[in-house]
Amino acid sequence: MKDPRLIWLVVAWLGYFAIHSALASLTVKRRVASRWPRLMPAYRLFFNAVAMVGVLVPLFMTFAIGGEPVIQWTGVWWWIANGLALAALLGFLWSLRYYDGSEFLGVRQLREQERRVEDQERFRVSPLHRHVRHPWYFLGLVLIWTRDMTPAMLVSVIMMTLYFVIGSRLEEKKLLSYYGNAYAHYRRKVPGLVPLPWKRLSHAEAQELEKAGNEMRK
Repeated sequence: MKDPRLIWLVVAWLGYFAIHSALASLTVKRRVASRWPRLMPAYRLFFNAVAMVGVLVPLFMTFAIGGEPVIQWTGVWWWIANGLALAALLGFLWSLRYYDGSEFLGVRQLREQERRVEDQERFRVSPLHRHVRHPWYFLGLVLIWTRDMTPAMLVSVIMMTLYFVIGSRLEEKKLLSYYGNAYAHYRRKVPGLVPLPWKRLSHAEAQELEKAGNEMRK
């Protein structure tokens, strides 16, 4: 990298990913639960706050460094790129109806004074989850790769892509411990980050896996 600021940008992303992954790990959560159990109801809210504030640092650096575009969508490609980005954004908004928002944000845990380490949300295979195991990561990839790229933006997009790959695998270790064979079967049937037309679940298969996975949690 000719611009040393890009190296610092990589360092900033690595630092953010390290903190985010550590706080999301069961190891750290169990340590907090054993030493400071009264803090656990607010853990998810704290985790989300750190994630939202922490990401501002590498994002600010990305736009502050700036630079001339190295990838720029023009002509018909501008319409294609932004059409895909709009579709991804709408897909994300539509998918929210299949998530427990209060659980995801941490409001329910605080309200109910939940001190358990494990996430309590039920195993649910939404319409998007029938085609890809991590639909939000997939939609995020569409959003970031359809933007014009300065050198700093390209570095950030590559770093985020790597983290989606690595982070999804770390997340799935927890999901396997939560839902057992049901999730292992689901993982064999459905691709992780990019939908493939020949690998998907039918509605009936999704319902059957949901039932098996939630039986595992009882």
